Amino acid sequence: MVFSSTIFVFLYLPLVLLTYFCAGARSRNATLLGFSFLYYAWGEGSYFAIILIPILLNWAAGLALHRAKTDRARNLILLVAVTINLAVLLHFKYTNFIIANLNALIQAHGIGLTPFENEPIHLPLGISFFTFHALSYIIDVYRRVVPPQRNVVNFALYISFFPQLVAGPIVRYHDVSSQLTERRHNLDKFASGLERLILGVGKKMLIANPLGAVTDRVFALNIADLSTPVAWLGIVSYTFQIYFDFSGYSDMAIGLARMFGFEFLENFNYPYVSASMREFWRRWHISLSNWFRDYLYVPLGGNRSGKWGTYRNLIIVFLLCGFWHGASWNFLVWGLIHGLFLALERGPVGTFLGRLPRLLKHCYVMLVVMVAWVFFRADTLPQAVSFLSAMFGNHTGISAPVLFKALLDRKTVVLLSLAAISSTPLFSILARDWRGRLSKTGELSLLRAEGIYAVVEGVMTPVRPIVLAAIFVLSAAYLAGQTYNPFIYFRF
Repeated sequence: MVFSSTIFVFLYLPLVLLTYFCAGARSRNATLLGFSFLYYAWGEGSYFAIILIPILLNWAAGLALHRAKTDRARNLILLVAVTINLAVLLHFKYTNFIIANLNALIQAHGIGLTPFENEPIHLPLGISFFTFHALSYIIDVYRRVVPPQRNVVNFALYISFFPQLVAGPIVRYHDVSSQLTERRHNLDKFASGLERLILGVGKKMLIANPLGAVTDRVFALNIADLSTPVAWLGIVSYTFQIYFDFSGYSDMAIGLARMFGFEFLENFNYPYVSASMREFWRRWHISLSNWFRDYLYVPLGGNRSGKWGTYRNLIIVFLLCGFWHGASWNFLVWGLIHGLFLALERGPVGTFLGRLPRLLKHCYVMLVVMVAWVFFRADTLPQAVSFLSAMFGNHTGISAPVLFKALLDRKTVVLLSLAAISSTPLFSILARDWRGRLSKTGELSLLRAEGIYAVVEGVMTPVRPIVLAAIFVLSAAYLAGQTYNPFIYFRF
């Protein structure tokens, strides 16, 4: 039951809201927990009990850490909790990958061993996300950053709250701990959350999904049919698709949480305007990059380990970041690319980039990002390499002009233009600059005095809900015509 589905928008969400606001203040967390469990059970069925492991384990471990009298006991409790959390994630997400590669080694080197059985293991929804929620909690309790949560209902809600359960953002316990016991509800906050939800649905349905159709057609082509222009069209489409898909989901999660009184931190900040890979990771999937920084990069020594130690730490962190996304060599290569360029930017490459105009730096970032996205999107390493050879090898392809024209129709041109503009803070900058210039020159007060400013504000105020209503109606029309709209990050 994804957020961009008719059953969620028109049945589940209205039912949750009605029940939540009819419930008394003391029972609202229990109400949200019950509906969050229902949401997870809807998608997981018989695997629903998986979500109970991190809840019960880390709730008990947090209390045990608080009661432990010695550092040795605290260290042991942390070790056991972290090991079990990671073991569960390892079993469900990485066992098949590990066995498949062991079997490949056995066959390649003629080792006299029988290949291991490798029955497919079900990957529970959101396991990467709720495992990281649990780990951040237990580590912060160990570090005495936060006190343990004594109420099991409140803790269970933190782990399983449905807006962030399946695909993030990765919410730190210390960011919401006070909100679990007391939060404000008012009409303005609810309306702000609803607006954010609608914008997220619009990103998904009106931009990400249509561009995803172009991407899928391109990546499904045989290498013989893949011309250089078509390959670039495919990766540009995917670059925008994954941004609007995932940032759209984050918008929905933030908006939904706000409707119930919670405030989540932002997860995206226009990453495609970055002028360095370091800036990119301060803007892309912020909750994940901050998690790896605080719980892996800094404990490894961060940038305090000397030049080569810092390079090592960056590459380790981003290899694991890639592996977190999926059990595939493609994701490891994706992480390695990001880690290598982040390391290079701390040396002479960074000095060289610093002398370039911002436009060239931006082009460099987008080139690295798109090359890395090829590995992220391709099904196998050979497919990724073939795709890159088409991008940079001047491939003509079979019927290339006809295919390119069919893919790059008027609708796709409009979508790509809309995506390019919407992936920048252009509109907000223009509005801010307009207000700033008026205020500096004194024209703002003059406009207000003459009533013109009030007229403009009066015109714009009703326009916003009209635009939101149009986005919702168009998105609903797309929803009605499609049976399934999975988010890219659901598979992680």
